[in-house]
Amino acid sequence: MVIIALSVTLILFFKQQADGKEDTSYLYDEIEYLKQGISRAENNSKNKTVYLSNMSHEIRIPLSTVLGMLNMLKQSDLDDDQRAQVEIADYSSEHLLQLVNMVLDNSKGIDDKIRIENETMDLKSDLSKLLKIFEYQAWDKGLEFESKFLIDEKHNFLLLGDIKRIQQVLINLINNAIKFTINGKITITIDHTVTDDDNQIVTFYIKDTGVGMSAYEVKHIFVPPEDRDSVAMRHYRGSGVGLSITNNLVDLMGGKLKVESKENEGSTFYFSLQLQKTLNIKKDKKETDSLLNQFDYKFSVLVAEDNKMNQKVIKFLLEQHGVECTFVTNGLDAVNLYKVLDFDMIFMDIYMPEMDGYEATERIKSSSKYKAHNVPIIAVSASAFEKDIERAKASGVDYFLSKPIEKDKLKDLLSKYTPKIKTS
Repeated sequence: MVIIALSVTLILFFKQQADGKEDTSYLYDEIEYLKQGISRAENNSKNKTVYLSNMSHEIRIPLSTVLGMLNMLKQSDLDDDQRAQVEIADYSSEHLLQLVNMVLDNSKGIDDKIRIENETMDLKSDLSKLLKIFEYQAWDKGLEFESKFLIDEKHNFLLLGDIKRIQQVLINLINNAIKFTINGKITITIDHTVTDDDNQIVTFYIKDTGVGMSAYEVKHIFVPPEDRDSVAMRHYRGSGVGLSITNNLVDLMGGKLKVESKENEGSTFYFSLQLQKTLNIKKDKKETDSLLNQFDYKFSVLVAEDNKMNQKVIKFLLEQHGVECTFVTNGLDAVNLYKVLDFDMIFMDIYMPEMDGYEATERIKSSSKYKAHNVPIIAVSASAFEKDIERAKASGVDYFLSKPIEKDKLKDLLSKYTPKIKTS
């Protein structure tokens, strides 16, 4: 709004000059005032982004511990009911993590900073567990829930796409469907029967028998809440930010989010994505007893982590691969211990008391011991923002691993940096 006013003022200014009018001093004052307004608006925007970033970091730390502990529970001896309960808690926590990431996306603005990743997907396998969570949520509210995959088995290919973004879109849309349905049914249909030589068109339908929307609401549903008439948006007043982000994410993936709705009858949100076929086989995700114990030595890792619960999680994940862990609680202790003991790898938390991970990494890499034998340093943090990653790389880390730690990424890292021969 300030920028528009400045533009109008400039047009008037130049028009007056062109007309030969000399009394333009008030326009100079107005331009200066509007410039100051733009500066204040930019500062407010930066402060908002910093606040959201800090809050995200604070949320991700305990959430990382929750996910780690649930993973440990899944490895224990559970009966069928307990295992189902743990799985629901696990996927609900993953859902919460994606919501946190969604808020972050909004704080940055959905623009070219948000990159769509292409990875191999088996949509039915990758989405079935997510839909199961919503089935429990719907049942808890007394609603029917149906999910179906329409697949032509003769043309059933693995596809390339961003499964996390697809899940993020579905999470928000299905959440809203359950939230705004008092009684009746939620139906999720994923249709990938439309195909050509190289691509498959996958269409996602989220249908509810809820409160529905007026024609005005349908027209304005994807408008950001700050640009919307909040009085007129009766039913969807709590979902504006999420739907605006969801709409932008679908756009980024090359689709178009649409809605059909009738008041007191329900709504159907749907979108189509053109996804490339692939014959690549997905990696076998069977757990192995140990990745590293095939060697005749203990793979030794120094872990700098000040949170005791996160220490337990990291210890559990590393010991699954035969790793021997040594823990310190700050960067200074990591530097001092590195001087006297030998390690095959260092896991370095970024934010720690006394000395942070950036400075500790720089000190280790500048030491004579490191120059003689460069040990890989992995930055670990719940604060996985671009500036954090850039600063970590500038300090010399070999890789940035965000919390919660993904088991497949951890396994790949250990495989990459495990020496194939250890000489005594």
